[in-house]
Amino acid sequence: MRYADDFLLGFAGPKAEAEEIKGLLREFLHRELRLLLSEDKTLVTHAQTEAARFLGYEIKRFVDNTKRDRHGRRCINHRINFRIPREVVTKRCALYQKHGIACTRVELINDHEYTIVSNYQSQYRDFVQYYALAHNQGNLTRLCWVMETSLLKTLAAKQKIRVSEVVRRYKRTVTTPEGPRRCLEVRVEREGKNPLIARFGGIPFKRQKWAVIKDQSETIHFQATTTEVVQRLLADTCALCGATAQCQVHHIRSLADLKVPGRREKPAWVKLMAARRRKTLVVCRDCHAAIHAGTINLSTV
Repeated sequence: MRYADDFLLGFAGPKAEAEEIKGLLREFLHRELRLLLSEDKTLVTHAQTEAARFLGYEIKRFVDNTKRDRHGRRCINHRINFRIPREVVTKRCALYQKHGIACTRVELINDHEYTIVSNYQSQYRDFVQYYALAHNQGNLTRLCWVMETSLLKTLAAKQKIRVSEVVRRYKRTVTTPEGPRRCLEVRVEREGKNPLIARFGGIPFKRQKWAVIKDQSETIHFQATTTEVVQRLLADTCALCGATAQCQVHHIRSLADLKVPGRREKPAWVKLMAARRRKTLVVCRDCHAAIHAGTINLSTV
């Protein structure tokens, strides 16, 4: 059996005592839980001079004597500093680069523009939200630029126009709680209904002190989905109850997310997505709310 979960302990005191605590923890895990402590991953680091790695974050202690409050007292020393590791951003950027340059995702060219933009935004938003606790949000500007450039090149290749023309067609400014932000926007007009809108960008780089993070996948698979999602949305029919108004898209990160442990009878929406092997499901507003609330009671499709 492996040691199955990660955790981080903070301790104020000499290194020798920290090593002693580590030894006691090793003995407890082996004696009481029959677990082995990973020596490679279980490290003792100094919070001021070294960064501890935990769940993809770098964790250190703030040290800055120039930051003072209105009374002239140092105000951030000894506080905990959550950081996005530079190499993590570099690794994520590489998914959208070739030879270090933002590239066209040729496997997405046959998709609808709405689907392409939604694809990029979903991947970008998931990464940004995962690092919402980080103090160095500015490191995300590099990823935003690389992904946006890759997106522009992909749309330009699809439409066989210049990147500058793509910018003119889709550049927009949206209002956020932090003020106006630039983004790329694709609209699919629908007669007598609100248009479908997909945007890339428009997410302020501001730390969210009380954010709740969810584990993310280390890799991204660029899988062409053609125009199926757009076609299903334009049909405006709920896949569960058949309603023909106010349809939305329920989206999951992976088909593996459908395998919820401890659940005897899977609800209809899970069965339907699993059977169709889709990560998206078009449902009406009421069914969508019921899915998220866990109260949907349809047993058959």
